[in-house]
Amino acid sequence: MPLDLEEERYIHEDLERLEQGIADRLRDDPKHIRNRLNRDHEIAQLLEQMQQQSRNLARIYKDGAKTKERELEQLQTGDPFAQFYSQLNELREHHSRYPNEQAENSEMRYKPKQSGDGTGQMPSIVETLFSGEEAYGRFFDLNICHEAFLNLPNVKRLSYLQYLESFDNFGPGYGGLKRVEKLTDQYFKYVGDLADYLRSFRERTRPLEDTKKVLAEFDQEFETAWNKDEVQGWQLETPSTTGASKDPNNVTGVWCADCEKVFTNKNVYKGHLTGRKHKRAAEQRKNRQEADERAIAEREYRVKRLAASMSTERSDTRVNVERKQGMTERERQQELDNLLNVSEAPKAGAQGEEEDGEDGEEKIYNPLKLPLAWDGKPIPFWLYRLHGLGVEFHCEVCGNFVYMGRRAFDKHFGEPRHIYGLKCLGITNVTLFRDITKIEEALKLWDRLKQEEQKSKVDEGSIVQMEDGEGNVMPEKVYNDLQKQGLL
Repeated sequence: MPLDLEEERYIHEDLERLEQGIADRLRDDPKHIRNRLNRDHEIAQLLEQMQQQSRNLARIYKDGAKTKERELEQLQTGDPFAQFYSQLNELREHHSRYPNEQAENSEMRYKPKQSGDGTGQMPSIVETLFSGEEAYGRFFDLNICHEAFLNLPNVKRLSYLQYLESFDNFGPGYGGLKRVEKLTDQYFKYVGDLADYLRSFRERTRPLEDTKKVLAEFDQEFETAWNKDEVQGWQLETPSTTGASKDPNNVTGVWCADCEKVFTNKNVYKGHLTGRKHKRAAEQRKNRQEADERAIAEREYRVKRLAASMSTERSDTRVNVERKQGMTERERQQELDNLLNVSEAPKAGAQGEEEDGEDGEEKIYNPLKLPLAWDGKPIPFWLYRLHGLGVEFHCEVCGNFVYMGRRAFDKHFGEPRHIYGLKCLGITNVTLFRDITKIEEALKLWDRLKQEEQKSKVDEGSIVQMEDGEGNVMPEKVYNDLQKQGLL
């Protein structure tokens, strides 16, 4: 088959398999946020491959129209056997060069992959996309941006929680900064890094949305607002009448900011203001300042719009930070380990929100699944670790029931559940079966006890009974012993 036709057929087949792979993933509905994100990222990758293959197919249709006509004409008028053997020789030559090349199973190319560890979990591609603080896209991790904000000159010292509430409020006096103090390279970099983080977070948490298109809409909105002078904090100011200021290094002179020059005589300075050189420098400085202001304002506007589009994550982040401030370092680490190891998402109400119970009382947030104390609240984590309540003990006799902690495990041997399980196995003497949890071990011990009991048991019908002169009945062996001792 001609090369263009074969490539066209292959792309059509690949597009169908890509569609089937996407449909297979859409039918799956994972409960854990990690698996949902992994599914969405896989679908996004398949959609990108579909777009690339569609572009390749359009190129073939556009550029190969005449080529296909010649190839079809060659098939109709040429020698089909000569073309067949020519392509057959090419195949043989290829396989002679690569004799051990494995053929790819195209049907399995886009099938959802399962792990081989027996858990059935898909190999996750989002493990390295998020930090532990982000919890697979549930919370922001703005610690680095907060440190960069604190390093800005003349800025207010805000705590991390305060920063989370006001990081996108760029109104007048943002962080204690004046408008002129924002026109620095350090502030420009800070706002750019903040915008880049929010953009990256949105792309990682919403892979099926077109973030580039959303950003383009934000930029168009900013363009309109800037032309109308409606960008908050960056409206046009009334220019200074003189434009002069004193040089901090020379208090006796007059500093021209446009020309960056000091004039010791005020009359000379006034005459300088009407000169062509000064006007040209003033115009350049004005344009340069407007360009800097526009660039900074554009980044600030992008931060505002991105933060507004992720208001849920921002609110959850504030709640999570407040909650973690009351936890110890060990509790934070345990929570992080549980998040990375669990296979299902926590139930509703396990994200820090307080819910009302049936009796009207507020449910206590318990992410570590700690046992409840007498007052209905989780016990302290140190007590949980002290009693080893995180260690599981399985009892097969109790129907594979799991006991948490050694204390509960030791106690259960005298409880009705374990006793009933032994009686179901035909075991009546339960006191000798302590610390035995396997059914096979219990049956073996019971059989051995019955055998020993049978060996020690003597048939009472086979013993000869003797009676002395006083009418006392006793076994023959005892009678003979007493008679030898002269006691009878």
